[in-house]
Amino acid sequence: MNQAIQFPDREEWSASMQAVCFPALVNGMQLICAIKGEVLAQRFAAQSPEAFLATFRENRWDLEEEAEEIIRQQGEDDQGIVWLS
Repeated sequence: MNQAIQFPDREEWSASMQAVCFPALVNGMQLICAIKGEVLAQRFAAQSPEAFLATFRENRWDLEEEAEEIIRQQGEDDQGIVWLS
């Protein structure tokens, strides 16, 4: 499947999801991608919502690449969210 996937720079911390959420545009349709704070803490030693966002921004390209692979594999959950683990 040849999908055009873009990641606008609009990440935010979601307190309700306890995750950094960021959009992906797939052939013009928007998906929400997310990575839990606890995953960022385990992988990058970040310890607060501010640090989670900073860590996401520092590692944006690698994390977006992971999200792109999950999208290509159609790995969204039941709510249509692409979770990085």
